Amino acid sequence: MGKRLAPLIVLVVAGLVLPTPVSAVAAPAKPWVEKAQRRLNHLDCGSGPADGKIGEHTRAAVIRFQSRSGLRQTGRLVASVRARLYAEDAPSCVDRPLPARSGKGRRVVISQRQNWVWLVASGGRVIAQSGMVDNTTVLHPTTGRVGSYCGRAARIKRNTDGHGLWLDNFVRFASCGIGFHRIPRHISTGKQIHADWLVGTDLRTSHGCIRTPREFSASVWRFATVGTKVRVIRG
Repeated sequence: MGKRLAPLIVLVVAGLVLPTPVSAVAAPAKPWVEKAQRRLNHLDCGSGPADGKIGEHTRAAVIRFQSRSGLRQTGRLVASVRARLYAEDAPSCVDRPLPARSGKGRRVVISQRQNWVWLVASGGRVIAQSGMVDNTTVLHPTTGRVGSYCGRAARIKRNTDGHGLWLDNFVRFASCGIGFHRIPRHISTGKQIHADWLVGTDLRTSHGCIRTPREFSASVWRFATVGTKVRVIRG
């Protein structure tokens, strides 16, 4: 009986040895994607290595370009997006005009549609700007001011979320715990919870605060003293 089953067992086991699925094979680089990546990098959209492959890094760059150009933010390099990308007047991703109806005077302006922040001097000159990560289900359009809310300090150089993360350069501008800060870092390792190149997109969301890269968070810390106006708009 055992001898008769042996060939059957071998056949069943052999049948389980499957060929490597096509999805496990690395996709080949595509010249048209590499061309688009180089163009995105030329426009300071931050596409990362021009390797001809569309990953999250490239999608983030496409979203930044789309938001800068007033296009629907899909992260896809469709024909209409590529046409705008290669146009002679294609805009830089990092040099953005202030949105209309964003207030007057010395202030910080946040555009939730663009996922962007501007620091504006009293005469209306933009002195710094950057992409950011926010959460529109928590933070709504408003005009606030840097200050103490709910008995919490207005500014904390090295804040913590109480769950193992540093929130460097924390500047509070809304009740109770909403403020600007650097992209959170693990206290245990010092490493950020996500890369800088994700700012300016909705590929990540915060718990309500405005996350920015290290250098820009330091600029906010220097600029946004107590009483500084903060204008949050959708557009």
